[in-house]
Parts: sequence; structure tokens; C-alpha cells
Amino acid sequence: MSRLFYTETGHVIPILCEELTFERRARKQLILPTTIHPAKLYVLARCYPGCSSPLHLAVNGIETDPLVPRWPDIYQWHEISLAATSLQTGTNLFEFWTDSYAMNSWSLALEDGHQNPKSYVSSDGGRTWRNEKMGYANVMRGEYVVRARLVEGEDDPPPAMVWENPNQPRLNRLRAQLPVDVFSGSYHERVRSLCTWVCTRWSYSCSDPGYAPWDADTIMAWGQAQKGAGGLKPIVMCVHFGVTLVTACQAVGIPARCAVFSDSINGTHGHFATEIWFEDLKKWVYVDPTIDAVVFDGKIPLSVKEIQHLGGNLASRTQWGLGRKFQDRNPFISEWIDQVFDPGICFKSRTVWYRTDFYSHPELTPPWHGTTAYSETGIIIEKEDLSRDLGMFPWHLDSQVFDLPPLNFQAGTNIGGK
Repeated sequence: MSRLFYTETGHVIPILCEELTFERRARKQLILPTTIHPAKLYVLARCYPGCSSPLHLAVNGIETDPLVPRWPDIYQWHEISLAATSLQTGTNLFEFWTDSYAMNSWSLALEDGHQNPKSYVSSDGGRTWRNEKMGYANVMRGEYVVRARLVEGEDDPPPAMVWENPNQPRLNRLRAQLPVDVFSGSYHERVRSLCTWVCTRWSYSCSDPGYAPWDADTIMAWGQAQKGAGGLKPIVMCVHFGVTLVTACQAVGIPARCAVFSDSINGTHGHFATEIWFEDLKKWVYVDPTIDAVVFDGKIPLSVKEIQHLGGNLASRTQWGLGRKFQDRNPFISEWIDQVFDPGICFKSRTVWYRTDFYSHPELTPPWHGTTAYSETGIIIEKEDLSRDLGMFPWHLDSQVFDLPPLNFQAGTNIGGK
């Protein structure tokens, strides 16, 4: 058993984090219990391309071995082993700085929106500290993404899945936009119609500056116009296809949830798709609205666990919808299918996002998911991954629990048609 100690939810905007220098230092405070065992510290940080300066760390005033630059230009998790003797009961202070006098070496992830954070920045080499006017632009107030896992204790159980309110007015509005074939035919045909409809709303884009929020109407509007907040081209990628399909499914009374995948926590082959409950099969079926795909064994659509057992050669087992051709206009998509999807690289670990009420509670959705290593605490992982490389997440379940039918899902009162 072990317990994660943290004070943020990993909702990071990577362009608004803390830039560290020799003078500009960051301090994180964590309240920890007494421990007699080595602990693990998890730090979400980014080093600049070409950076040769280490990231220095002091624990309760004692400098430890620094972090060496690796994985340039991407926020990644750095795991540090701490001796029990370096920690103390109660308040523990973790201080970070670099050797550079310019903001060109290391960035520390920051979650904005805290009223009285226990994270602090210094502009004078650690002589004075403040917990406001943080981030490189000095306009943020938040918590640095630094977490500790101790042997003592046990993580709290994850919350139950939170579904969208079936009578949410915006579901009615979205329902009115759906094609007529979504409301007739077999359950499988309806799901495939929804998937194709979502896949053909806009073209995939992952390298532009304006990340679209988890709001189906806004995603489609920005994606189709190729213009979002501030007139910037939007990021509308696999995350947004998954969110839109989950929302559309709920609009017609179909249970669906967001599934998050990766090859490893710091890997570059993550993915985001949808799992839809098929009552006749008694399982969650993998449905991919980014590429309009469902993987089959013969005539049976497969779950994520069944796909993982296949190990690879997925393209030959996939039933493609018309959206595949629509997205293939982007060379990245066809390359991704050949190099990542077909060999099953992105399915090495799977997690589930625990909410689908994106209309009712936009304030609880992550702002830039998928642009850093996964960091959001709303991700529920499989328990066996806890002992591998996912110890920075607090919620985990046995694999078989992931396969249980949807609990407390309610369809709206007006789902029979437009």
C-alpha cells in the first residue's frame, strides 16, 4: 500500500507555467506524515532544447542530486527517490532552480486558480517568497505540479463515474444537429452513424496554438472555421473527437465514456478515444471517432482489453467508416495509423476519465490535456500500472472493475428523435 500527497489536479496550461533561473526559484510545500521508508517525488517539468543546465532541487534546505536535461521541449514526469531521513513530519519544502540567468533552461508545471496556494516563487534567489504573481508573466496564482508518494497510508477510492445531466438543455440542442440515421436502425448502426458524423465535422489538428475546450459545440465551431480564441488556429485533436462523441452519445441516451491511452507515461504515443456500452455484448466497446474505427474479431466488436490481447495487426481487423477517408487528407493520420495504431503501441496502458458532464461542469475539465505528459488527477488508472510508472496518479481500480456496466446512467426524456 502507499498514498499520494498532492495539492493540485494537474490542470496545466503549458504556455503559462513557471520559468526557472538562478534568481527565479520555485518552492513547493507538502504536508507529509512520518515515514521510515524511502519516498518518491514526482515533478512535472520541461527542459529547453539544447539545455545543458541541470534542475537543482533542495529538500528541506538540503540540496539533492540535480535532474539532468532529457526529453527536451515537452513537459514530462521526473521521478526522484528520497531517503526517509530527508523528509520530516508535517511541512516539507521542495525548492527548484537552475544555473541560468535567462528563462531558457527549465520550466516547472503550474496549475492556476488557487486562492491561497502552498507554492511560492522567488525573484531574488530565495531571499523572499510570494504565492501570487507567479508564472513567467507574473499574473498566475497556483500550485506547482509536484507530488510525493509514501509507503505509509493508502490512496482514497476513486469516485463513481459522473454522467451528464440527461435533461441538460444543451443536450437537446446538440440532438437537433444529429443526422436522422442516428435515431433508427440497430444499436450498432446508430453508434457507427454517430462516430462517422463526429469524425467528419472537422479535420484533425494538433500543432496549432489555441487548444479548444471540452465543449462539443465549441469544438465543432472552432474546428470547422479553423479559428478559435484570439483568432488563433485551434488544437482540435483526438481528445476533442472523443469528447464530442461521448457528448453526442449521451444526447441520444447511449452510455459512453472517455478512454485515455499511452505507450508509457512519458511516451509520445498517447491517444484519446471513446468506449461505448453494448448491452447485448455486456461490455464496453472501443469506438475511435478520430479515425472512424471499430476493431473486430470476426463479427464481434472488441473492448480495449481484447484489443490489448491482440498485440498488433489491428488495421486488418478494423471496420472503417467514411470518416477515415475524410481524415486521411492529413498525412499525419495515415502515418499514425500505420506506425502507432496498427501495431497497438498506444494501447499499452489504458485509463478512464471519470466525468462526462462537460456541458454542466466545464470548470472541471482539463484545459490542455494531451499537450504535456498526462497529469490530471481525474484519470483513473488500472491498479497494476500503479507499481510500474503511474504512481503520480491517486485513483486506481482493479482491471475487472473497468469492465462493469455503467451505473446510474440515465437517458433523457426526449431521445427518440430531433
